[in-house]
Amino acid sequence: MKRLALPLLLLLAGCEVGPNYRRPQLEPDAQFRGQAQAGTASLADQAWWEVFGDPVLKELIGQALAGNFDVRAAGQRVLEYQARAGVERSDYMPTVTPSAGWTRGRSSPYTAGGGGEGQAFNALLTVNWELDLWGRLRRMNEGAQAQYLGSQEARRAVCLATAAQVAQAYFELRDLDARLEIARATTQDLQETYDLFSRRLAGGAASALETARAEAALAGAAAFIPDLERQIAAQENLLCFLTGRNPGPIPRGQELSAQPLPPAIPAGLPSALLERRPDLRASEQQLVAANAAVGVAQANYFPTLSITGILGGVAPRITQLFGSGKEWEINPELSLPLQGLKLKYQKAAAVARWEQARTGYEAAVTGAFGEVSTLLVAYQKLAEAETQQARSVAAYQDAVRLATLRYSAGLSSYVEVLESQQLLFPAQNAESRARTARLVTMVQLYKALGGGWNLKDPGQGGWAAPD
Repeated sequence: MKRLALPLLLLLAGCEVGPNYRRPQLEPDAQFRGQAQAGTASLADQAWWEVFGDPVLKELIGQALAGNFDVRAAGQRVLEYQARAGVERSDYMPTVTPSAGWTRGRSSPYTAGGGGEGQAFNALLTVNWELDLWGRLRRMNEGAQAQYLGSQEARRAVCLATAAQVAQAYFELRDLDARLEIARATTQDLQETYDLFSRRLAGGAASALETARAEAALAGAAAFIPDLERQIAAQENLLCFLTGRNPGPIPRGQELSAQPLPPAIPAGLPSALLERRPDLRASEQQLVAANAAVGVAQANYFPTLSITGILGGVAPRITQLFGSGKEWEINPELSLPLQGLKLKYQKAAAVARWEQARTGYEAAVTGAFGEVSTLLVAYQKLAEAETQQARSVAAYQDAVRLATLRYSAGLSSYVEVLESQQLLFPAQNAESRARTARLVTMVQLYKALGGGWNLKDPGQGGWAAPD
């Protein structure tokens, strides 16, 4: 018995053919382009509820991570690949097939045995077990496990993308609210101007040209109001869809100008991006799975050893099945594939798929570095643009004030006041859009850095905010 044990253990241990996975050699720069100073700290270290301080936005993101359709579908894909990995793991175990049957019939008297009528019962237990000599099953299990892990990372990527979509949609909604407020205030001011001109025209103190210009300016500003209200309704419906509920109103939190914006954003080290971004980690798991598939294709060149065992009985009566009718059989079988050309092309196809996966991974990593660098530069430049836009608004507000004083002192016509008001309106809208662009860029940068990468993911619904 001891003599048989050692060879059996060697057979069970076997060897694992095919290449072991190694991450492709990548050489990221010491820091991102546009990064002021390289460091280990990163905006991605913070949770999304710390980055976006608005409590209403925090609640909306929590609802989206629980009810968003893409998040829910990604969770179901994780369960699917978990089950697939379980299927592959089950190949390690023997396949047990019980069967039972009953036969009754009559044979010809000219057959061997002289013919006759009779019946037979059978009950069999068939066991089939493939010994993984060359690691084929282990490579298949390795690939299935990589796909399962990749689906988990893909779900985290969907969660991060959903949080970013909700934050961006919310900031754009607050921008529309701010522009609607600007349009209403401007319309109110222009309405007062038009009413003044109308009274002065009736009294013969104003020209029809001034009155017509005031009316045109009033109508132009008023036309923005219904269009902005339409856009607000559409943006609210978008947020409802992202949170997985029916269309309806969306609560408001902090005003656009009160939303927190850090003066500088720490990006962290570029090399850490490979561990933080879930989409890159998912892409790498696809590469691991492709690498395992090469091992499977290589293992197919080698013979397969399987053992089939049968235990049961065949007898004319049920009571005799496991007595005089009992039988058993052990059948080791070694099979060697002879379709060498087919196996060669199968391996070539697996290697080509691995090359594609490696190229895709390298492209994803390079693109991620470029995305972060672009957004870092954009955030800095948008901050400068917002500063200049605020300066422009302050100057136009001062111009309106000075034109009003000159008109009150009789030094100029009210046309100067009207022109100043008309220039202030688009400048205020541009300032609101500049603030929104910075907020949206911060959202996109948080996503590009793999924000929330270190958070524990307790369930299929996404990340849970603290109480």
